Amino acid sequence: MLLGDSGVGKTCILVRFRDGLFLSGNFISTVGVDFRNKVVTVDNSRVKLQIWDTAGQERFRSVTHAYYRDAHALLLLYDVTNKTSFDNIRAWLGEIREYAQDDVVIMLIGNKCDCGTDRVIRREDGERLAREYNVAFMETSAKSGVNVELAFMAIARELKRRQSGNKDSNRFSVQDYVREETDKTPCPPCGN
Repeated sequence: MLLGDSGVGKTCILVRFRDGLFLSGNFISTVGVDFRNKVVTVDNSRVKLQIWDTAGQERFRSVTHAYYRDAHALLLLYDVTNKTSFDNIRAWLGEIREYAQDDVVIMLIGNKCDCGTDRVIRREDGERLAREYNVAFMETSAKSGVNVELAFMAIARELKRRQSGNKDSNRFSVQDYVREETDKTPCPPCGN
């Protein structure tokens, strides 16, 4: 399930992942919830992801809360060019703690990392907040596609691991996987 304030790029991330396209220009905001499916391959197994895209506006919160309970994973987005969307992350995490399952996989995503000089939230700020809440973190760009596939594949790997019941000491870690893989394809620094 994709969560976050209105305008942070939830629908754009989903369309980039599923269709490989970027929604440029103005488009209609998500009303309530929408979902898309995509089948991915994880360790030679086909995994069907059903991804729910939620409206970020406050007026739809009571509707979206009902979907939290059944979610296996939550991707919580903020816009690196919008301080308010980052400041609201703590409130979103509070709602997640209240309405979602205790073992839900949570990933914090700073979107629009292709921002150049418009960035107002540093990567380090996102990393610090993710450490505080013990959740995985990465930055993405729906526009360029940087780390979009990686975000969903990391979640798919973790969900597959959980379903298999494989809880050995060498278990898969979303946070470690994301850290290793994002080092290979980081977002460009601001100003470049």
